[in-house]
Amino acid sequence: MRYDLIIFDNDGVLVDSEPISNQILAGYLTELGYPTTYEESLRDFMGGSVQRVRDIVLERAGRELPEGFESSFHTRVFDEFRRRLQPVPGVETVLEKLEADGVPYCVGSSGNHERIRVALTKTGLFERFGAGRVFSAQDVGRGKPAPDLFLHAAKEMGVAPGRCAVVEDSPLGVRAAVAAGMDVYGFTAMTPAAELMEAGATVLFGDMAELPQLMQ
Repeated sequence: MRYDLIIFDNDGVLVDSEPISNQILAGYLTELGYPTTYEESLRDFMGGSVQRVRDIVLERAGRELPEGFESSFHTRVFDEFRRRLQPVPGVETVLEKLEADGVPYCVGSSGNHERIRVALTKTGLFERFGAGRVFSAQDVGRGKPAPDLFLHAAKEMGVAPGRCAVVEDSPLGVRAAVAAGMDVYGFTAMTPAAELMEAGATVLFGDMAELPQLMQ
C-alpha cells in the first residue's frame, strides 16, 4: 500500500444506505410540499449533509424546512437502517486487508455522529473503527464539497493530506477530497463513472473487492 491513511466515506461506501435514505428523503420532502423524486434526491443531495438539503430547498422554494425536519428525518432513516441496512459487499475484506498491511483507516462522513454510529453498529463495522476514527461534518464548519472534513480527519490521525487516499461515491465527496489534496478512489456502484471522473476522481472502480489491488 502506498498511502499512510485511507479515509472512507460512510453512506454508499461502507454501508449500503443511499437507496434507503434517499427514498425516505424524497418521500418526506414531497410530503412537506417540496415534490422530489428518488432520482432527484440522489442527484441533488447524495453525499451532502442535512444542512445542504435545507440550503437547497430554501434557495429553490424560498421557504425554510420546518424546525423539526432533521429529527423527524433521522428517526425515519434510523428505523429503516435498524431493519434492513447491510454493509457494502466486499468492504469487510478490504478493511481486513488494510489491517493486515498495517495501513490506518478512518471514516469521513457528511452524516452526523449518531447516523454513522447507528449504521456502523447495525452492519457490525463499528468495532473496526471505534469513536476515535470516526469523523463527521458535525466536527467542522463546512461540509462537502469543502475540504474541511477530510483535512480534519487527516490532522486528527496525524497524516499529511498528500499521504491520504479517500474512497468516495458522490461527486460532492470527490470534489472535497480533491480540494484537500488527496487521491480519490471513486466507487461507481450508485453514481455514473463519468460524473465521478468529471469531479476529479483519481481512479474509478465498481467492485469493492478491487480496491486493495488498485491501491498498491
